[in-house]
Amino acid sequence: MQALSNVFLAIPFFIIATNPNPQLSIFEYIGAGMWLLSIIGEGLSDWQLKQFKKNPTNKGKVCEYGLWNYSRHPNYFFQLMIWVSVFIFAIGSPYGWIAIVCPLIIGYLIFKVTGIPMTEEQSLRSKGDLYKEYQQTTSAFFPLPKKK
Repeated sequence: MQALSNVFLAIPFFIIATNPNPQLSIFEYIGAGMWLLSIIGEGLSDWQLKQFKKNPTNKGKVCEYGLWNYSRHPNYFFQLMIWVSVFIFAIGSPYGWIAIVCPLIIGYLIFKVTGIPMTEEQSLRSKGDLYKEYQQTTSAFFPLPKKK
């Protein structure tokens, strides 16, 4: 399955590599900018969580630091945005629309398989009521202000 997923996830790169137009389109500029912001966002969210976990006084607590104050899964949000940006970049190439398969696959995995469901289940087991409260006040995916 992993080999098959690698083939599907490589589709936009094959499409982009075969683009006969040497000029970058507006889609490629937008996709590249969005990709850069998404890489920074995912790296920042991972770094913030790592810093939180390094502090022994945070053991058993819920990280609500930085981006984690606005989303329970900012790392997954930015991971999906990386693939959306690759799709947008590919639209500048002939048949680029086919690259939609990548964010759809990644989104399915994040929302239904290995991402949010498994992480939420583990967090509820390990943090209990603290995590239930976090679920009630913090967006599951999209970075949004806290609910009152």
